Amino acid sequence: MLKKLLWAVLLAAVAGCQTVQTTQPGAVGIERKQSMMLSSAEVNASAGKAYQQLIAGEDKKGQVNRDSNQVARIRGIANRLIPQTRAFRADAPGWQWQVNVISAKDVNAWCMPGGKIAVYTGLLEKLKPSDDEIAAVMGHEIAHALREHGRERASQAMAQGMAISILGAVAGVSRGGMDLSQLMLDLTLNLPNSRQHETEADRIGVELAARAGYDPRAAITLWEKMGKLNGGKSAEFLSTHPSNTTRIGDLQVYAARVMPLYEQSKPAPR
Repeated sequence: MLKKLLWAVLLAAVAGCQTVQTTQPGAVGIERKQSMMLSSAEVNASAGKAYQQLIAGEDKKGQVNRDSNQVARIRGIANRLIPQTRAFRADAPGWQWQVNVISAKDVNAWCMPGGKIAVYTGLLEKLKPSDDEIAAVMGHEIAHALREHGRERASQAMAQGMAISILGAVAGVSRGGMDLSQLMLDLTLNLPNSRQHETEADRIGVELAARAGYDPRAAITLWEKMGKLNGGKSAEFLSTHPSNTTRIGDLQVYAARVMPLYEQSKPAPR
């Protein structure tokens, strides 16, 4: 009976999945198709709700957009990156983008599904990044949203939750349904991305930066700075996988690949 139930869960999960191509390959050639059990609309709505709750909570503590110069800098970089998302998906420039700066010591930045961005002051104060390096961070995080990695991970969690629910029913244990907004927060703030997701975000991120006129090689110097920070301890926005050496090597290859885009788009010297 247990085997039959597990097979039923598996078949239901397969039936509920869509195989989608979330982005165009771009110059970096990201072509992996993804399996989704959740729609973009419900994931983006839940992410938007989670984002508003988080920002409201930080705002009550006086931790949101405290430094107007920092906010102007971050939003200025975002405003150059966002139009370039059309190279990967036509709908992305029209998302309801939001960009805020949170005052916290964390060396962190993230972008929730649907274009909800936060950059932490700890990143700005501890790394002292150039605009090119900030563009590398933000391009990487925007890439996660473009590729809908949050939706993909939530779909995987949903499939696992179905299996757990069946097993719980067999064991006579009741389990509540999944809170998708809370899951979006957990995926964004607490649970690391896979190596595959990080690599895709690295590659798309350097292309977004290059198309926006930021030097894509800054992703390499950013990662080198991170390797020196706190004895090599990784920042929240960068997974511990792949390794430093592997990641830098890959960034060198893909930064070189998109250099012609940078040369075409970089601002003319004054």
